[in-house]
Amino acid sequence: MGTAFGIVATVVALVGLLVALRHVGYLALLNKAAKQRGAVGATTADYVNGRWKVAGGTAGVALLGLLLTGGSVGPDVLGLLLGGGAGIAAKQALDSTRSRFRSQQ
Repeated sequence: MGTAFGIVATVVALVGLLVALRHVGYLALLNKAAKQRGAVGATTADYVNGRWKVAGGTAGVALLGLLLTGGSVGPDVLGLLLGGGAGIAAKQALDSTRSRFRSQQ
């Protein structure tokens, strides 16, 4: 049972990390597009600059969660909670960012 739980914890933490990295990538694309637009994209660039801490924080916590998995049940539980929680937080932040810029089209 410990091995099966470890695999599940690793998968959850890995998915959480991928979602967090997706948020980082989306912010990078937004930042690049905003800088190409110059003064017109200044508002978007300011918004993106304010979101880097959230994206970096969730990616860091998800990575820590992934690193904790693969051992005994205790670290697996902690890794599952950290990785899954960071993934959920990153998904909510990504959805928030997307909805903000989709409504402006």
